[in-house]
Amino acid sequence: MLETTIAYFSMEIGLSHRMPTYSGGLGVLAGDTLRAAADWGLPLAAVTLIHRNGYFRQRIDESGQQLEEPDAWNVADHLTEMQPRVQVEIEGQTVVLRGWLAVIEGILGHKIPVYFLDSDLEENTEEQRRLTDVLYGGDHQHRLCQEIILGIGGLRFLRAMGHDGLDTYHMNEGHSSLLTLELMQLAASRAGRKVPSASDVSHVKNHCVFTTHTPVAAGHDRFPKELFERLLPKELFQHVAQIFPGDVVNMTELALLHSRYVNGVARRHGEVARGMFGGYDVSAITNGVHAATWAAPSIARLFDRHVPGWREDNQSLRYMSAVPLEELGEAHRMAKQDLLSVVKESLGVELDEHVITIGFARRATAYKRADLVFRDVERLNEIAEKAGPMQFVYAGKAHPRDERGKAIIQRVLAVREKLSPKIRLVYLENYNMRLGALLTAGSDLWLNTPEAPKEASGTSGMKAALNGVPSLSILDGWWIEGHIEGVTGWSIGKTSKLSSEPDGEADVASLYDKLERVILPLFYRDLSRYMEVARHAIALNGSFFNTERMVSEYARQAYRLSREV
Repeated sequence: MLETTIAYFSMEIGLSHRMPTYSGGLGVLAGDTLRAAADWGLPLAAVTLIHRNGYFRQRIDESGQQLEEPDAWNVADHLTEMQPRVQVEIEGQTVVLRGWLAVIEGILGHKIPVYFLDSDLEENTEEQRRLTDVLYGGDHQHRLCQEIILGIGGLRFLRAMGHDGLDTYHMNEGHSSLLTLELMQLAASRAGRKVPSASDVSHVKNHCVFTTHTPVAAGHDRFPKELFERLLPKELFQHVAQIFPGDVVNMTELALLHSRYVNGVARRHGEVARGMFGGYDVSAITNGVHAATWAAPSIARLFDRHVPGWREDNQSLRYMSAVPLEELGEAHRMAKQDLLSVVKESLGVELDEHVITIGFARRATAYKRADLVFRDVERLNEIAEKAGPMQFVYAGKAHPRDERGKAIIQRVLAVREKLSPKIRLVYLENYNMRLGALLTAGSDLWLNTPEAPKEASGTSGMKAALNGVPSLSILDGWWIEGHIEGVTGWSIGKTSKLSSEPDGEADVASLYDKLERVILPLFYRDLSRYMEVARHAIALNGSFFNTERMVSEYARQAYRLSREV
């Protein structure tokens, strides 16, 4: 293995649905990034937290209320315990940490270690042992303790594991930005100084890169400065106090101040981020998905027959533009049957294979507007009568403290009583990577209705495109780049200006118009033309919006590496 020179820090990393160490898009993308980095042969090691009780297991009761319970898993069944122990100081007390190892092997045999930090050790107090139990759980103090473990503890653990030649530290969101304080303290110590100087700050900045994933202000961690003063060692707090003269510390700004390279995760998101973080140079690297992971088995077999080597060269999927529509249709039918089988198994509901299946699965929060398509149920029922029946398959969790998100789930489920017999609606519980794969491959149409410009990227639509499932989506995030009207899918509304307010009524009108006049007639009366759109989704979008292309951009632009690493 090459000497590790890149360290990747992420609060959540999704490697398997059996390891609930992720909440959604951020963690799943992190897992895809690391798979592609292994395929690419990058000299990289990753750090995250163990999350022994996961994010949470979702249950939905008869009233549509989301219920949460721990999602415990057996760590030793999936990971290997590492021997080194490291320590961090939190509120004047020592917290001992260990790491667990997962190894990702790329298609050419390159291996990348992923370390999961764990505070559940006898040496720690009961409260300290619980710090790495739940992803995004607890109050401000609990969350900041987790970020101390990730940023400071993560860096110390990498060094304890012998990763001494690190040159680049990649912060995937601001949760790990405290590593910059540790790096400055190390730089000062090596120079014989107790307090970091301007040259130490410059040194750290030359070695850090930062990816921001959210254009929503509430998604950026902010903590009271007095909490830092109480929890951090004095020598680390001093630098925080100098940077933030006010009463609040913004973790995103801490990362921005100490990074040589900063990027958003789509071109539009880069524009939004530059507006949010005035004075910082924010680039854009559009997200992708790991093709070999997310292609459904039947679709992967189709790729194998027509595009040998697609796993090594995702761009070669452009040659799917010539695949016979009958073969693509049969591969999709098999993926759809897999999804409908899970619906029947989970809910006891038997959906019709011949009815257009519209998938919607993402975090349940207000700006994603999961209920937009049901805004005018009477009109939707009329469309079903005139243009053809529809069946909707929904999934998605609301954060336990997001009452508006929970209310959206209830509203979506309450709509069922008002729907025409020609419209079916089901909601699958406990959305995870397994359900995500089934939904994005087995739907006939992928629906995405966020308030623009609040969608940073939207990788679920990329997974759908890879599997030949066209999108019907608001023009935001990746879809601005991937959308060709009537070729790769369809738009809802028009591209909005960054300063404009979302127009819900116009979006609903556009959504209904596309369903009634374009999509349903095509699906029911000219299925071969519909499948041409599906084929273009693979050839044009699947061949580009993948992590092979994405990681190559990170390697060149952020990590400053050539292909021959």
